[in-house]
Amino acid sequence: MNWLQEQTRRHFFRNCGVGLGKIALASLLAESSLGITAAQAEPISPFAPKPSHFPAKAKRVIYLFMAGAPSQLDMFDYKPKLAEMEGKPIPPSVIAGQRYAFIQPDAAVLGPRFSFAKHGECGAEISDQMPHLAKVVDDIAIIRSVTTDHFNHAPAQLFCNTGNGVPGRPSMGSWLSYGLGSEANDLPSFVVLKSGGSLSGGAAMWNAGFLPSVHQGVPFRGQGDPILHVSNPTGYDDQAQRDSLDLIRDLNRQQLAQIGDPEIKTRMEAYEMAYRMQSRAPELMDFAQEAKETLDLYGADPKDTKKSFANNCLMARRLVQRGVRFVQVYQADWDHHSDVAGGVRSQCRKTDQACAALIQDLKRCGMLEDTLVIWGGEFGRTPMVESSAALGRSQGRDHHPQAFTMWMAGGGIKSGFSYGATDELGFNVVENKVHVHDIQATILQCLGIDHTKLTFRHRGLNFKLTGVEEHHPVLDLLA
Repeated sequence: MNWLQEQTRRHFFRNCGVGLGKIALASLLAESSLGITAAQAEPISPFAPKPSHFPAKAKRVIYLFMAGAPSQLDMFDYKPKLAEMEGKPIPPSVIAGQRYAFIQPDAAVLGPRFSFAKHGECGAEISDQMPHLAKVVDDIAIIRSVTTDHFNHAPAQLFCNTGNGVPGRPSMGSWLSYGLGSEANDLPSFVVLKSGGSLSGGAAMWNAGFLPSVHQGVPFRGQGDPILHVSNPTGYDDQAQRDSLDLIRDLNRQQLAQIGDPEIKTRMEAYEMAYRMQSRAPELMDFAQEAKETLDLYGADPKDTKKSFANNCLMARRLVQRGVRFVQVYQADWDHHSDVAGGVRSQCRKTDQACAALIQDLKRCGMLEDTLVIWGGEFGRTPMVESSAALGRSQGRDHHPQAFTMWMAGGGIKSGFSYGATDELGFNVVENKVHVHDIQATILQCLGIDHTKLTFRHRGLNFKLTGVEEHHPVLDLLA
């Protein structure tokens, strides 16, 4: 909420005329008579834990976001009919009236690039490119019927992360930080970890939008200080830093009491958080404390300076173990308009082991039952290539918002469960359609939040993560 639009009573009294300043003075004197002044009062921390609307199954979230859109048809949604029709034009009735980034009218069907098999007691059918996930398939819920409103990367990534396709809205992690607070007092409530290439949605995907900026995501680096400038410069000792911070805090308190700008509170929290993190960060980043068994489980390398997905998954577990509310792990480079087989194979080599290890590690630590893990991209991939001529040359798939796959685990989600279905071409959802806003409502439900009640008033309207249309948590997914 913009503080200029929501003036405090004291700010109004101070700046308007007709003698109301005397009323403000009387108010301050009344506070002094109680022995507490506004400048002396310690503001409530925006990270203080807050009660949920109802008992929660999950306390924290790790969101593994596969930016670029993985091909569900080559990983989770096996369609033998595509193999039968490979090379033939897609029936015109299927794509009539559809809009695509690159698809041509003569687009040819492309069959699954890999073999599929059933795994676990649940019998979930997945691709041979995910041998590690196959071992934990009884611990996850696969949702094959997700749909979205956007077919281009940037707006679709923003939509999944913020509930809206344009920049400027609060991200999911920011909403949770604002709505629930944090269990950590020496780490941010919302942390961002990135690997791979660039992200189309950019930093707007972890921005706080119109929420107080203290709730925005904090990107961690893979080497050196996890956050730039968190360490003291040479020659600046702890006592000098503490004295400086105390003086700045006192001045900020006075200014906060005078004008009521919440961004002053954000600065105060940032200074104190950075100070506390200076002692916590070195321990957090030190993977040498982890057993070799754990490092091997993830495929993590303590000496890795490139910030691999495996290292980020292990870091995510370490962060939630220390009370961080929401960890967003981005893995880019899933955009395979050509050579979808090579692209999926390469990305699965980078991600499959660590995804499964995260489930196993959380379970081993006794944390999976109250940690919600989510995997998915911004949309799916088409059952056809971009043109018939491209079939022998590129064998890539285009953007497909009508149907894609996500999976969830822990935190109140049914295990060993498959939900939703698409038609024989994997083109449209035919059973249990799940909108992205429904996914977001389900995440909030697991955390004990009624998605219709987590709102913030901005410019005269009550905004929420799940938009203005009617959406619901998917109760069939809940244990």
